[in-house]
Amino acid sequence: MVSILGSAIFLTFDKQFNLMLEKSHKHVSCQTCVGRQSSLLNHFCSDELDHLNSHRACNYYKKHEALFIEGSFPRGVYCINQGMVKIFKRGDEGKEQIIHISKAGEMVGFRAMFTEEPYKVGAETLEECNICFISKEDFLNLMDTNPLLRNGIIKELSKELADRADFITNMAQKSVRERLAFTMLILMDVFDNEPINLSREDLANFVGTATETLIRLLKDFKEEAIIEVQTRKIRVLDKNKLLQISGK
Repeated sequence: MVSILGSAIFLTFDKQFNLMLEKSHKHVSCQTCVGRQSSLLNHFCSDELDHLNSHRACNYYKKHEALFIEGSFPRGVYCINQGMVKIFKRGDEGKEQIIHISKAGEMVGFRAMFTEEPYKVGAETLEECNICFISKEDFLNLMDTNPLLRNGIIKELSKELADRADFITNMAQKSVRERLAFTMLILMDVFDNEPINLSREDLANFVGTATETLIRLLKDFKEEAIIEVQTRKIRVLDKNKLLQISGK
């Protein structure tokens, strides 16, 4: 009886382990990785891809798993192959303020490596993700030898600076209704014009308001035929109205 029970437990564990391997990105090479095609790593030559392929560490992440926490020191960069990751900062009372959502093809965590300081933000998965990790040493070596990567990083940092300035201005000067419209325009791009699939808490933390206030405003937007709500998914019906409300 004990032997049979032990075998059953082993088979269950083996099945779960194989499922995790199947979900992970370990079996996909850098040469065939779809996420790389839309990332800053898409200009690598064959030798660089071979080097990257042998030095990366790719893992499957469950929903709500942390990539790094605010205050920790950077060890490398995270390349998202599948899934979405929220970048956020916590206030003095522990409330999150989401400042960006990264999707497949984006790299997370490389900005802090250039300052030699701890992370000023945290990063956590919003759904199941496949993410590859490249060590700080390997990434900096790749930057030294690949001018296209170096120039791409500079452009990305410049774009982010402009986006952050725009985001801060909107957060500081607009009403909650205007901020919600502005945030939903951002999320339309993040979700490639598919229904926005975020928890109400995460959406409220992106807008910078209480969850109760967000739910009330979503109801208003629905009654005005701006959005359609399907359980937690939100489909935008009138983008022009959002543009008008947000002041863009």
